[in-house]
Amino acid sequence: MADIGDVRTGTILKYNGELCQVTEIVHRTPGNLRAFYQAKMKNLKTGKIVENRFRAGEAVDIARVEFKEMQFIYPEGENMVVMDNETFEQVYVPAEMFGENAKLLKEGMTVKVAFENEQPLTAEAPTFVELEITYTEPGVKGDTATNTLKPATVETGATVNVPLFVNTGEVVKIDTRDWSYAGKVK
Repeated sequence: MADIGDVRTGTILKYNGELCQVTEIVHRTPGNLRAFYQAKMKNLKTGKIVENRFRAGEAVDIARVEFKEMQFIYPEGENMVVMDNETFEQVYVPAEMFGENAKLLKEGMTVKVAFENEQPLTAEAPTFVELEITYTEPGVKGDTATNTLKPATVETGATVNVPLFVNTGEVVKIDTRDWSYAGKVK
């Protein structure tokens, strides 16, 4: 058992018999009342968002979760196949755990997967991915003055917005947190 003060965003708790990941936690001290922690948690099985207040000093059960960096191999149906780089064991992770970022994954990328008792709980793509533009409207000389964006299709089939000066065949860096253009790769 741990104290609620030890909990941070991203911590996985056993709450009401279910595994929940803390998405937001705020310590509040209202006027002459006792301090408390307001936590927003996502149920890892159902995806449902739960909010709860914890008293300061309240004991919580932090789940023993193992995070592994694994290599993405290929998508298969509703799953993504990833491989442990040490044991070469292949694991099927539901694509929905990656969310929209599953569309930005390409073979060989390193992803982070959380396990409890050999069962995948969460998965996240790398923060930045480097992908080649397979199609976009051609850029015109002098299109660098404004901050205007255009749609571009990358090698994984996803569509992202890039500046007007980016052309087909160039490799760009994409931020997976908001799918924004982060620069060209030389």
